[in-house]
Order: sequence, then C-alpha cells, then structure tokens
Amino acid sequence: MKTFDRSSNQTVSFSAGKQSASPVSAWKPWLSPDVLAPIIVGLLVLIGWEVAVRLTNTPPYILPGPLLVLQTLIRDWGDLFPSLLITLQITIVAFIAAVVSGLLIAIVFTQSKWIERSFFPYAVILQTTPIVAIAPLIILWVRQFVPGEQSTFISLVICAWIVAFFPILSNTTLGLHSADHNLINLFQLYQASRWQTLLYLRLPSALPYFLGGLRISGGLALIGAVVAEFVAGTGGTRSGIAYQILISSFNLQIPRMFAALFMTTLLGVMIFVALTVFSDLLLRHWHESAIKREN
Repeated sequence: MKTFDRSSNQTVSFSAGKQSASPVSAWKPWLSPDVLAPIIVGLLVLIGWEVAVRLTNTPPYILPGPLLVLQTLIRDWGDLFPSLLITLQITIVAFIAAVVSGLLIAIVFTQSKWIERSFFPYAVILQTTPIVAIAPLIILWVRQFVPGEQSTFISLVICAWIVAFFPILSNTTLGLHSADHNLINLFQLYQASRWQTLLYLRLPSALPYFLGGLRISGGLALIGAVVAEFVAGTGGTRSGIAYQILISSFNLQIPRMFAALFMTTLLGVMIFVALTVFSDLLLRHWHESAIKREN
C-alpha cells in the first residue's frame, strides 16, 4: 500500500502485517489422502455391513449391524470403559517392562558373542511357547508368592510381557549389530571405550530398529493382556475387557460382545498410531525412513 507524504513530497510504502493462518490450513493435515483413504474405506465397509444385515434379516445374536453395536456401546459404556482401562493398565506395565528388559538384554548380548549364543535360543523358545498353555501355570505360581487380588494383576502382566518381549529384543540386537564397521574401526582407532562406542555409535544406529520393535510390541502387549484375561477368567470390579467379552458371549449378548471387541481394536490402533508418531518425531530429521522428499 502506498501513500503520499506532502511534507516530504515522497512516496511512503506501508506493508501489511502477516495475516493469521487460514482455518483451512489447520485442517490440511487431516484432509490428506493418508488420513481420508482409510476413513472412506472404513465407512464403506460399515455401510455395506449394515445394508447386508438388513437385507438378509440376520438376527442380532448371529451378526449385529454397526448401528446396533454403536447403540450398545453407548448404553453399556459405564461397564465397558472401566474394564478397558484395566486392560490398558496391564498393557502399559507389560509394555514398559518389555521395553526396559529387551533393551538391556540386547545391550548385554552385543557385549559378548558367547552370551548371545548361549541365551538367545531361550528367548526364541520363550517367544514360540503358546501363552494360552503356560498362562494357567503362571497364575498358579504367582499366587503361591503373592496372595490376594494383586497376584492376578502381576500374572497378567507377566503373560503380556512374554508376548511383547521378543520383538524388542530381536530388533534391538539386530540394530546394535548393524552399526557401520568402518565407523567401528574408526572408534577403535581413536581408542574409544566399549561404552563410548555403544553410546555414540551402536545405540544411534539401532534406534530405527528399536522403534520398529516398539510398534510391534505395543499391539502384542495388548493381545497378550487380553489372552491372559481370557485364561484367568477374573471377574468383579478388577475385570478387564476380555471378561466382558466372555460374559457377553456366554449370555448370547452378541451386540455387547462386538462393542467390547470394537473398543479393544480401537485401543490397539491408537497404541500403534501413538508409537508411529513417536517414531517419526525421533527419526524425521535424519533417517531415510522418515525424511520427507519433494518428489
């Protein structure tokens, strides 16, 4: 914008201040194809499901429609949501235990080849053992040492930890071994200690592998918690979402069972999305998997 100053006979320019960001730009990330595509597919599946149930007159005790499931979810929210929070507590504690133990054991493995060769096969055995088979034994053993309701919680955490532990251990061990050998030789040339090499070379190189293990173990911790709750069959005020699924199935309350299943699935998706965002925040400035390219 220009105006004329009579006293100085000069043209003075005034620049307009920066305009506030458009409301459309705030919604732009949510309108990207990466977000809209799965939402549209999900809506189409739900619409097709509802139409198929209505056209075939399928009874609700065989297959309820999405609208009936949503109504049941709203009606029984007061009973289902507290149970979901208990399952979430078990999942979080087991996941944190898996992260800490998997990372520490992977570091120990990379310090000695003999330690890795001696103990890694037993980690594989632990992973391949069906949790459904050993969960009753774990519950029985823990109750011998920890009486009361706390024993059930600890048992469920152990079962979920067993399921979530191995991906973090294997991925982190692979990442620690994947450091550039030329850089390792350079560290040795400058007489860096073993812990300096670990801290400044091996751990940064293993970070993408470790974060990949986190995304896998987050969902597995939830699966392990739900499976352990199925086996334990605990009821009362400390019952998890799996107990609600079991009771609904036994009573042929299929819409309620689907509502509980939907909540569990949604929780698993939220865990995966949260860990994916966390991974991108750590890697987006330097790793090839997260750097955005113009083309």
